[in-house]
Amino acid sequence: MSSAADTAHLLVVDDDARLRELLHRYLTTNGGYRVSAAADAAEARALMKSIAFDLLIVDVMMPGESGIDLTRGVRAHSQVPILMLTARGEAEHRIEGLESGADDYLPKPFEPRELVLRCNALLRRATPTQRSAHREVKMGEAVFDPERGELRRKGKPVRLTSSEAALLKLFAANAGRSFSRTDLCTRLGVTLERSIDVQVTRLRRKIEEDPKLPLYLQTVRGVGYVLVPDRVT
Repeated sequence: MSSAADTAHLLVVDDDARLRELLHRYLTTNGGYRVSAAADAAEARALMKSIAFDLLIVDVMMPGESGIDLTRGVRAHSQVPILMLTARGEAEHRIEGLESGADDYLPKPFEPRELVLRCNALLRRATPTQRSAHREVKMGEAVFDPERGELRRKGKPVRLTSSEAALLKLFAANAGRSFSRTDLCTRLGVTLERSIDVQVTRLRRKIEEDPKLPLYLQTVRGVGYVLVPDRVT
């Protein structure tokens, strides 16, 4: 099993309660994933506001907003991998799903093991762009080396606590991706969300020209935080 699968958090979006439960159980037990589930697009959107998922599994046919509409909406602001599930296997429907921004397409009924294999493949393909953990990140006069956990500003080393280094490494590996406080706590093994705010404030003092008007470690209103570096080299 890949390391991506070991830590990946998946969101299953399907109006069939029985299938949601089956997929949740199978993907958790046999795929090694963390899995959340939503009954419709509205519930999925609510979850995505507080959790940065690594992959979405979306049913096409749902009441209200369809899976294709949800995919188009997600694609407007995120490149998270999306696997579509549907009972409709005709070519035009597969094309519609892919044109909406889905990365893969699996018609029902399907073998659960094939679903796990496809999820693994999507996560492996996404890893280089989402987790550039060994490449330096430039933020104005500050440069962070994720591999060494070292921050330099104007060429001089800046001391980081182990918690600050872990948080900055996570942001650097997912530059441009928003994280909620809850998700950051889960990924870093932190109990209190307030501690995330404290670490972000400290990091801004070490990175930003004006910590009160951050350019790089930004707050995403209603979501959490995102790192927007000048470039990754």
